[in-house]
Amino acid sequence: MKIIDLSHPICGGMPVYPGAEQPVFESVASVSRDGYAEKRISLFSHTGTHVDAPSHILFSGLSLDQQTVDHFVGSAAVLDFSSVPGSTIDIDDLEPYRHLLQKADFILIHTGWSRHWGSDAYHSGYPVLSENAADWISQFNLKGLGVDAISVDILNAPDLPVHRRLLEHQMVIVENLNRLQDLPQSGFTFFALPLLIRGGDGSPVRAIGMI
Repeated sequence: MKIIDLSHPICGGMPVYPGAEQPVFESVASVSRDGYAEKRISLFSHTGTHVDAPSHILFSGLSLDQQTVDHFVGSAAVLDFSSVPGSTIDIDDLEPYRHLLQKADFILIHTGWSRHWGSDAYHSGYPVLSENAADWISQFNLKGLGVDAISVDILNAPDLPVHRRLLEHQMVIVENLNRLQDLPQSGFTFFALPLLIRGGDGSPVRAIGMI
């Protein structure tokens, strides 16, 4: 068995969605002073490698605690679009992978954009699904879709149409994945377990691929 860590570390100064606040870490106890260490952490629910629940966008969408834990684990396949020209992934681009979508619980879209993590380039120009492609991919019996970019929609997209199309089908969305190039195309299990937050619209995750 081999485990690939697909997460970015959470730390001060890390990339966050434009307009979001940086996570804040405050040491409230130390080993030298108190005999134990503890930190107070303040962060947005969509910080770093994280999962979006349907309630993130949909007024009546399910929250994290309303989805069973097995919804965040399953067989997965990687669709490699790191060399696709342009910034839109359309149905014609997805069609060759139909056989993978028919068998997988999760589809992970590898764009190569994680290489820009920590630079301004990370926040714009990343490939996204077209609205038609999002509708097409939603016809498959998927638990979720993951991307190695900051969002499944272009930055500040009105009404977040790709989010909406996926979440309306009770899929979860995992954003800011890393190291997708280290995974095989298929034949592995994907884990993106969120904190069990009551009413949670999203949560950081420690995403992994188990081969």
